[in-house]
Amino acid sequence: MAQSEVSRAVEAVWRLESARIIGGLARILRDVDLAEEMAQEALLAALEQWPRDGVPPNPGAWLTVIAKRRAVDRLRRLERLERKQQELVADLHDMQRALDDDAALDEREINDDVLRLMFVCCHLALSVDARVSLTLRLLGGLTTREIARAYLLPEATVAQRIVRAKRTLAARRVAFELPPTGERAERLASVLECLYLVFNEGYAATSGEDWTRPDLCFEALRLGRILAELAPQDAEVHGLVALMELQASRLRARVGTDGEPIGILEQDRSRWDRLLIARGFAALLRAGQCPPGPPGPYVLQAAIAACHARARLPEDTDWSQIVDLYTALTAVTASPVVRLNRAVAVAMASGPAEGLALVDELLSENSLNSYHALPSVRADLLAKLGRHAEARAEFERAAALTDNAKERAILLSRAAEQDDAHGA
Repeated sequence: MAQSEVSRAVEAVWRLESARIIGGLARILRDVDLAEEMAQEALLAALEQWPRDGVPPNPGAWLTVIAKRRAVDRLRRLERLERKQQELVADLHDMQRALDDDAALDEREINDDVLRLMFVCCHLALSVDARVSLTLRLLGGLTTREIARAYLLPEATVAQRIVRAKRTLAARRVAFELPPTGERAERLASVLECLYLVFNEGYAATSGEDWTRPDLCFEALRLGRILAELAPQDAEVHGLVALMELQASRLRARVGTDGEPIGILEQDRSRWDRLLIARGFAALLRAGQCPPGPPGPYVLQAAIAACHARARLPEDTDWSQIVDLYTALTAVTASPVVRLNRAVAVAMASGPAEGLALVDELLSENSLNSYHALPSVRADLLAKLGRHAEARAEFERAAALTDNAKERAILLSRAAEQDDAHGA
């Protein structure tokens, strides 16, 4: 094979298998940093050997065997932890047999390793930024440069976050184990939050020139689908997957020919991805089949997204149902952003005056002081009520608060439109 073909093959295998390989090594080594280092050495070995020998029939198993061999060699050189050496040698023997026999790996053990790695990457001892970076690095198989490019950050900043995260995990002696029952819900919520933060950054970029970054959306969705298979009885996991599937279905319609943002009511719905919508409905159904209990925030948000997906035309949207779902969501979470979204739904169902009254109640929320969506929503409702001078000021305030260039341009354009409307 040509070097370029091998490089593409290695990259594809790494993206698919890195979480399994690192997770399996970390289970034995009890050291995430060392596990990733050994996995990277196996990756380099593949880049050296596969052009000469060809891609092996079971490339994931090949990489795992090489990584474990390197780990055995490292521990032997350091002359430490004889017990761990013995465990690795025994495990290596089993892996080599699986590779030689082209046998299937123990899927249950592999799945547990990946789930453990998810919990470790999203440990509550880490900052939110660190969780996101470590998740994309160890679970997503992205390079530091790729993560930095996705978030428009200096590569050194991302590298430092990852290094600090690993040091924190080592200093806290975070066990590479599934969390005990009493901690599981909180730790799983951290995993879900991390995946949704990655998705949201791709769905509505907070900074830069582009309105969306689909690669981030689909990476979060890929990891969410993996998590759904690892935790099949958790309704919130399926709820998050449903939410991401349904929102991702609108990605192509969210931007115009020049990359400008297009709101959901103005989108060409023929461009919505019907396959992703079907997958979203299926995930929402799976959430409903989980052990009974009150719906959580992701299930409720997915139900809201489903209301939009069912409407073939904007006027077909069941805004009353969306208001009811947002009311249920506000009972689950105290987020003022949820209250703002509910106000928008109320405006659509009952008129802009009622929506504006609810928005004005949020003006005293300190957590929304720098949130550009608050003045943006308020400006839109003021414009609909014919209060154009006030609307212009709010559009301009919203533009000053956003770091996304495309969104800022749209908001300033809306502000300028108010002068024409006021003079008409």
